[in-house]
Amino acid sequence: MTDKERLTKLLTLSDNGMITSKQVTAVGIHRGILTELTEAGQLIRYGRGIYIKSDVWEDDLYLLQRKYSRGIYSHDTALYLLGYSDRTPTQYTMTFPKGYNAPSLKQEDLNVKRAMPEIYSLGIIEINSPSGNPIRIYDLERTLCDIVRGNGSDIQIVSVAMKKYASSKEKDIHKLMQYADKLRVKSKITQYMEVLL
Repeated sequence: MTDKERLTKLLTLSDNGMITSKQVTAVGIHRGILTELTEAGQLIRYGRGIYIKSDVWEDDLYLLQRKYSRGIYSHDTALYLLGYSDRTPTQYTMTFPKGYNAPSLKQEDLNVKRAMPEIYSLGIIEINSPSGNPIRIYDLERTLCDIVRGNGSDIQIVSVAMKKYASSKEKDIHKLMQYADKLRVKSKITQYMEVLL
């Protein structure tokens, strides 16, 4: 079996039509075959070391996170993915640890947020993207705290999300208040909850 045939077989076994140069090297296939298939139009180079089949529907959420593995979907994007906003984000928001700097980030159409290392990993969960691929986002309580921090998000989005949360059977007020304390937004969250509960 040639390297090209082995790579085609690997791509067939891939759920999402994606392959990385790391996977190719791990099975003993020369990386040059990736360039060959890209030039032939069978693969698209999505980012450094990430390739997708040209006939596969792109899952931007999944591919962006594969490209920037330290990025966690947050704020309005997480709110939308969790079903607490009906506004489709015009620009995805991702949070990265403070100090993380990928030069290509500036070229992406992303709203980039930074978090101190001690709060960066607070509330990370994994869900499936609308296309069914695994992505990491912040949980609902962390997201509610994030959208009221600093200048926050659109007041209408915040109000709708808070009302929906307050009436939800899955709400975890204890967790929300713990996060609010760590993220220094306890007074803002308390104001919302006092009015809504």
